[in-house]
Amino acid sequence: MKKPLTLNVATRAQTGRSASRRLRKVNRIPAILYGKHTDPEKLSVETPEFTRLLKAVAGRAVLIELARDDRPEKALSFLQEIQRDPITDRYLHVDLHEVKADEKFEIQVPVHVVGESFGVKNQSGVLEISTPKLRIRCVPNDLPEYISVDVTELKVGETIKVGEVKPVAGVMFLDDKGQPVVACVEPVAEIVVEVQATATPVEGAAAPAAADGKAPAPAAADGKAAAPAAGDAKAAAPAAGDKKAAPAGAAKAAAAAKPAPGKK
Repeated sequence: MKKPLTLNVATRAQTGRSASRRLRKVNRIPAILYGKHTDPEKLSVETPEFTRLLKAVAGRAVLIELARDDRPEKALSFLQEIQRDPITDRYLHVDLHEVKADEKFEIQVPVHVVGESFGVKNQSGVLEISTPKLRIRCVPNDLPEYISVDVTELKVGETIKVGEVKPVAGVMFLDDKGQPVVACVEPVAEIVVEVQATATPVEGAAAPAAADGKAPAPAAADGKAAAPAAGDAKAAAPAAGDKKAAPAGAAKAAAAAKPAPGKK
């Protein structure tokens, strides 16, 4: 068996939200260890040490030995789940699954793509990983860090399914054999059309509005601005029969300037 990573943990007696908040205030993470043969055990781990452990794991499937001060034996486990605050990204809780060195167990192992797809290289295809992790069953000694999937011969329109993944010694794949793992697909046509439509203005599209918010006057055939419509001209000039349009003061001044009849 590959040498597992080591994580120092401590047993915690108190449980509940208040106890968990107190642990986080002193920079520790609440954790739990459970397995098929033991009762769940409440633990805690220092945040800096857990952060270093995750860097060492680096997304692989690895086993972890839990070292406790109150017990001489070390528990063999793997990371089952990590809960984090969606806003602060702070670690909230860690689930550890205990395993036995001579017993098979189930675990999810990440998929690792190997090679350059023919479809991507020569057919402008796009590689799509449908199943980033595969469920397997094995003993700790046979646990692979990841499942390698060779995509070198993969062409556009082709898919590698679980049943076509290269077998690994001592490993049983638990996912459906027809489940797609990696596919090479064509670029999305809608994206190309949208980019072209944005770059080329559509013929007959409405002209942009003027700065004052009014629509600009339509251009004549010779490129000059067209004359306003007849209805607009009437609106601009005062109406001929509208006597209210003439100022009252101007009418009185004209009457005073006219001489009376019979006088010089």
